[in-house]
Amino acid sequence: MEELFQKLKIKPKNKEIYKTAFSHSSYVNEHKVKSNYERLEFLGDAVLDLVMADYLYTHHKDSEGEMTKVRATYVCENANFSYATDLGLQKYILVGQGEKKDGESPKKAIVADIFEALMGAIYIDLGYATVRNVILRIIVPYMENPNITFFSDYKSSLQEFVQTEQKSLEYVIVNEEGPAHNKTFTMNVVIDDIVYGTGVGSSKKEAEQEAAKYALEKLAIKR
Repeated sequence: MEELFQKLKIKPKNKEIYKTAFSHSSYVNEHKVKSNYERLEFLGDAVLDLVMADYLYTHHKDSEGEMTKVRATYVCENANFSYATDLGLQKYILVGQGEKKDGESPKKAIVADIFEALMGAIYIDLGYATVRNVILRIIVPYMENPNITFFSDYKSSLQEFVQTEQKSLEYVIVNEEGPAHNKTFTMNVVIDDIVYGTGVGSSKKEAEQEAAKYALEKLAIKR
């Protein structure tokens, strides 16, 4: 992991917390290790949101709504997966035998979660100033490169609209099929008890994004 630390330009004090950041629950269960990455992921998600809010507030003169959209674009599963891939985090992830598939890399969602967990570990180990510098060194070049785009966070855009209009919003799963390792989910987005969109995806999050996308298209037509 020394190569990664050099890439991140950090000098860890507690290397054990970084092992935790890369430990999937399947690995923890098989090896009787104390903790998996999930608590650090929860913290890292909040740290990423704070750092990007801080950066956008300081460097951009946009409205709250616009800053929210920009932050959602660069702090989402697709973006986190790209950051993790560029850093080569896949080779450090510890998963149990049951989660491994011959010749396959860890699932996209796991890789994205590990990036958040790593940021949480840096925050705990080295503090806010250090993790802020790390995050900005990773993300700002993406923001400044016009050739790099991540998918729009349709859920955030829809949530913003609903809050403005003071309407209720709910995502309801209507179908789930397929084997455990290859499921397909169908999700409705319901606004004030009316179905505005239906999405299908290989994860609940993906299906929700698709449903939100269709809802926004319908609302744009109405507006």
